[in-house]
Amino acid sequence: MTDTTFISLFILFGACFGFITYEHRHLFSEGPHKAKGSDDSPFETRTFWVLLCALLWPIMVVTRVHSAWIMHKRRKQAKPVALH
Repeated sequence: MTDTTFISLFILFGACFGFITYEHRHLFSEGPHKAKGSDDSPFETRTFWVLLCALLWPIMVVTRVHSAWIMHKRRKQAKPVALH
């Protein structure tokens, strides 16, 4: 395989990652709630998200794993403690 093949697959995988995660993009930075007015122009925001993920998908994966870990810790802390 040539370098061009690897680069093409990297970008293709990132674009697919962007299409799949578009609806949940707030989980990568904003937390569990969507920002108000985040879907003002869906075509432009989707295009930007896909292009961003096409180039930075490894960083986005790590960011999402970290966000999921933090949200898990918060949920665990928020559970009421049952006293016997």
